Amino acid sequence: MADYQPRVQAAQAGAQDIDAGLRSYMLSVYNYMAGALVLTGVVAYFSAASGLYASIAQSPLIWVVMLAPLGMVIFLSARLNKLSLAGAQTSFWVFAALMGLSLSSVFLVYTQQSITQVFFVTAAAFGSLSLYGYTTKRSLSGMGSFLFMGVIGIIIAMIVNIFLQSSALEFAISVIGVLVFAGLTAYDTQKIKEMYFAGDGVATMGKKAIMGALKLYLDFINMFLFLLRLFGSRD
Repeated sequence: MADYQPRVQAAQAGAQDIDAGLRSYMLSVYNYMAGALVLTGVVAYFSAASGLYASIAQSPLIWVVMLAPLGMVIFLSARLNKLSLAGAQTSFWVFAALMGLSLSSVFLVYTQQSITQVFFVTAAAFGSLSLYGYTTKRSLSGMGSFLFMGVIGIIIAMIVNIFLQSSALEFAISVIGVLVFAGLTAYDTQKIKEMYFAGDGVATMGKKAIMGALKLYLDFINMFLFLLRLFGSRD
């Protein structure tokens, strides 16, 4: 019994260290994500306001602008572990800037008031869902395959609707899109939390945070765009 109390204290100290490390890791994830959203918004606004996007839209470069963010997502997903932390950070910020350029059309199609309103609605919904994913004791792993199939279904439906131009199908896609990316927000948050390992070095932890931020950033952006299609006021 003499050494029981020191063992309990050591266990408690270890748990506190893990909790502090996890909080720091998750804060880093959210900071990266928030920074990327700010950068995307600034680039999108000034590209639209300056006429840069309108000029690009009239040239073949528009295809580069539209496809470059997808290329960066694929690159980061495939090469992140082989990049240095500085290289991963640079790639992440380049991706956020390219996303801003590709999303400049939002400021040309919708009113600034509706963009602002939908952004704050998305932020509130995202925050609640991410908090649920972080705090729930229930495993959300069973949702993964269902949500992935939902994303594939949305992509196929959007391609089909390019030819059909159906307003009813567009509405259905937007509603389903909001629900799918709402689910992914909670699911990804839990998975990002589970990625944490106290023994990781600074570089490994930093790259995990960047990958987590990328996932949550994509969840937020897609939820925002689908909500904007549902509730945004067009110019």
